[in-house]
Amino acid sequence: MKFDYNFKNYDFRLVFYMVILNILGVLIMASAINASDIKDPQVVRQIMGSFAGFTVCILISLIDYRFILKQANLIYLISVLMLLGVKIYGTASGHGAVRWIQVPVLGQVQPAEFVKIGLIIFFSRYFHKNRERINSLHVILMAFVFYTIPILLVLLQPNLSTAIIMTVIIAAMVYASNISFKWIMGVVFIIVPFALIFVYLFKSGLYDRIPLLQGYQAERIRTFLNPSENTQTFYQQMYSIMAIGSGQFAGKGLNNDSIFSVKNGNFLAEEDNDFIFAVIGEEFGFRGSVFIVIMFLLIILECLIIASKAKKLGGRLICVGMMAWIGFQTYTNIAVATGIFPNTGITLPFFSRGASSLISVYIGLGLVLNVALQRKEGGV
Repeated sequence: MKFDYNFKNYDFRLVFYMVILNILGVLIMASAINASDIKDPQVVRQIMGSFAGFTVCILISLIDYRFILKQANLIYLISVLMLLGVKIYGTASGHGAVRWIQVPVLGQVQPAEFVKIGLIIFFSRYFHKNRERINSLHVILMAFVFYTIPILLVLLQPNLSTAIIMTVIIAAMVYASNISFKWIMGVVFIIVPFALIFVYLFKSGLYDRIPLLQGYQAERIRTFLNPSENTQTFYQQMYSIMAIGSGQFAGKGLNNDSIFSVKNGNFLAEEDNDFIFAVIGEEFGFRGSVFIVIMFLLIILECLIIASKAKKLGGRLICVGMMAWIGFQTYTNIAVATGIFPNTGITLPFFSRGASSLISVYIGLGLVLNVALQRKEGGV
């Protein structure tokens, strides 16, 4: 493979934004778990994941994304096999969910995080290859089949939050693939009745009749709609909101020892994961929280700019997929922490504990960086 890049086009701004978020993420995660020093096993794993992710990101940014897209079918097959592997060899965690595989040396790996990248690559190639007949029934139906297989495998883990993220990513890519508006409206007309049925079942208390919805997931939504019925579950979000508010403008400071903080007072579960934004708000305050949100917005903006300049549809769709992934996941995590959404279990990129999530985001951004480097037409 021959490199033919002008590195003046390398998007160092994007690299800067993600490194800043990663550094802050490690610091906040370490504070959230009250790590005594940098040698704490969880901190070490997060730092190793950061270095591994950043290294892979830079390496991938130097590989022509069009070469990677040519391997899309193989990548899709590997993605499906990984999800099947979870079903066969996976280890159970909270709520009985089987989402991880134990890998020698590496420890626990969550394949679904890497499948997100696999789907972005596959559908970028698929829609580019079929761009001249994107509105044909055959192309649309096959895209639905290719979407359904991994989504069902993820739902069977069960992992509804990841399935939702994957759906949003693919929906954004479909929209950006120049598909006819009539197809979009057709999907809307199909979804709306199901959404109304979903709302009716919840309003009627018939949670057990909603397919693929686990008991604890129904409980989270029910608590959000009727907080007084389950105060124990509602306290999770209530304490999160209190923690964010207690940070006021300047915050209590990183690694503060206040017994009234969410991490020191054991008020929150998953403060290093789903509710890490509560720790951000408490320790960094309003100004720190706004700074972090701006950093995420700048990453999304860079993806949008690179997408608008992409020479090929495949490259544009990679950027759109990553933009949807980071944007939706960030917004949803913050919305849960601030009580706008019910608890979804969706993590905050770069901040929530987990090397699999961190490395997969870095891989995706590496692809975006390479799209920015391309200045020649070439094929896909």
